[in-house]
Amino acid sequence: MSQALRSSSGASRSDEAPARHVLAVDLGTSGVKVALIAIDGRVAGWESEPVALHVLPGGGAEQRPDDWWDGLVAAAGRLLSRSPAAAREVAAVCCSTQGEGTVPVDAAGQPLMNAILWQDMRGASALARQFRGIVNYSGMSLPRIRRWIRLTGGMPSPTGKDPAAHMLLVRDAFPDVYERTFKFLNVLDYLNLRLTGRFVATHDSILTSWVTDNRHAGRIRYDERLVHDCGIAADKLPEIVGCSDVLGSLAAEAAAALGLPAATPVVAGAIDNTAAAIGSGAVDDFATHLYIGTSSWLAAHVPFKKTDARTGIASVPCAVPGRWLLTAMQSTAGGNLTFLRDNVLYHHDELLTEERLPDVFKIFDRMAARVPAGSNGLIYTPWIWGERAPVDDRALRAGLHNISLDTTREDIVRAFFEGVALNTRWLLAPVEKFLGRPVRAINLVGGGGQSAIWCRIFADVLGVEVRQVRDAIQANARGAAWIAAVGLGEIEFRDVPGLVGIEEVFEPRAAERAVYDERFAAFVELHKRLRTLYRRLNHEA
Repeated sequence: MSQALRSSSGASRSDEAPARHVLAVDLGTSGVKVALIAIDGRVAGWESEPVALHVLPGGGAEQRPDDWWDGLVAAAGRLLSRSPAAAREVAAVCCSTQGEGTVPVDAAGQPLMNAILWQDMRGASALARQFRGIVNYSGMSLPRIRRWIRLTGGMPSPTGKDPAAHMLLVRDAFPDVYERTFKFLNVLDYLNLRLTGRFVATHDSILTSWVTDNRHAGRIRYDERLVHDCGIAADKLPEIVGCSDVLGSLAAEAAAALGLPAATPVVAGAIDNTAAAIGSGAVDDFATHLYIGTSSWLAAHVPFKKTDARTGIASVPCAVPGRWLLTAMQSTAGGNLTFLRDNVLYHHDELLTEERLPDVFKIFDRMAARVPAGSNGLIYTPWIWGERAPVDDRALRAGLHNISLDTTREDIVRAFFEGVALNTRWLLAPVEKFLGRPVRAINLVGGGGQSAIWCRIFADVLGVEVRQVRDAIQANARGAAWIAAVGLGEIEFRDVPGLVGIEEVFEPRAAERAVYDERFAAFVELHKRLRTLYRRLNHEA
């Protein structure tokens, strides 16, 4: 597939005639990106707008829903004014967003408080109170866990990091908000509400409320027993639709804000891991992609519903009809580099002399490339905000291990890259067991997919071929665009692999294998030795 050439500002140039485009929205934790993407996947242009994260005492993490919408409108306005030809050919609007967030809204669609994000752990105690039983596992009733796994494929995270706990937090800690709540919406659902006026959830956005029967991929529906037991009034849950369903046309207010015709269709879209699976091109059964953004995951479409309760890996509803998406989630991946930039190297205190930050991630790439495999003995464990898989442990924290007097800043930077890769290798073994076959190749997408050195490190650490997908940072938006194209009848999902471009292929190098085998063994041992200490330090039972 030919790709439009994009400048660093997101502009594109192409000598081809105007094509139909999707205005694709990618709302992540760090900000919102808006892209114009042709039906064949070419990126005509994109713009982005940061969104502030509010970290609160007690494990809270919030964002203002109005900031999401304002960022979307601002980025879309710049993009559409800069690409008028493509803007005139907008066939639909479709969103991909961070998942596992919760927004209580009133009957007029107004948010009643800040959105509670996927990192937020404040609902853990409310979750434990709601679901404890005589026979417990991780503080929850064993019969309930069996029912969740049989029907949904998973269970609420004991860390409190999903909507099942968020809604209970609102009920117990903010009872006035709960009483006024008309619907609890996920992040994607909220944007679709702003775009269309409809209160709906998608097959994937409703998943981590843990109230749906997911045994039949084409018929995701609420289960009366799960809804009854969840502790939330049934009428506060939204209608469920498919990811490629057309929700209707833009609401008048949204059309005016975006500068698009009110007749423009809106397709339901998907949360980030579902959209990235499409945008990576890994649509065929068992084809695997790795997403590296603020968080990360390994994922693959499979023709079966299955759960590995020990490692927290399951196949769950997705966008592709008749299929489920295996997802193994790492809580924080690229977010570790953001932490290194913002909290260590360029923290705003009296040591900071620069008002304008350089493009520090490209500098990180150059620094990491100068250091040999193994970071001169340094190991970084990237559990900076707990972990999800292959262990679900909110008490874990990040650490640099084996620092010595001759450790350099370059060693530290490379260790951050390698630590995320080592954690991904930890995930890979249970993923391969789940799939019933070895993973031979991985399509790498997300912001981390822009880094050639990180792709190289992943190939060497994992021992598999890593394919750097072209326009890797636009994978979620491109996935949203293709979900919209399917919804409009322009393409089928089976067409997607042929539309994806590969920038470079990285084969694992045998010379690095011994170093990374030793580092990986030490990495796993660090977890084994430190997990009890972290629970004590962070006051976890």
